[in-house]
Amino acid sequence: MQMSSIPFGTTDWSSVEPTEHRGETGVAYWRTRQFGSIRVRSIEYSPGYLADHWCVKGHILLCLEGELHTELQDGRIFTLRPGMSYQVADNAEPHRSYTEIGAKLFVVD
Repeated sequence: MQMSSIPFGTTDWSSVEPTEHRGETGVAYWRTRQFGSIRVRSIEYSPGYLADHWCVKGHILLCLEGELHTELQDGRIFTLRPGMSYQVADNAEPHRSYTEIGAKLFVVD
């Protein structure tokens, strides 16, 4: 990831308008900022959320609240709790996430 032409700035995430993204079940609310080719998001998943697709986009993801399960297409499952993160490259391992209790995340991709 090359970060260039981004002046110093701060973000008050509560002032970024959320967009709604429905899953197979549940809903995700994204607050998104774009810095050149880098997307930064604060995401809140509702309890019972299940992604409606296998994702191949690379991410660096930090769990802030709740619990997030991420399933890889090969069947492995990883669980994140507050303070835990994962990282995956573009086109490395298809993955999808779900949560029973809800989760709040910070994601850079």
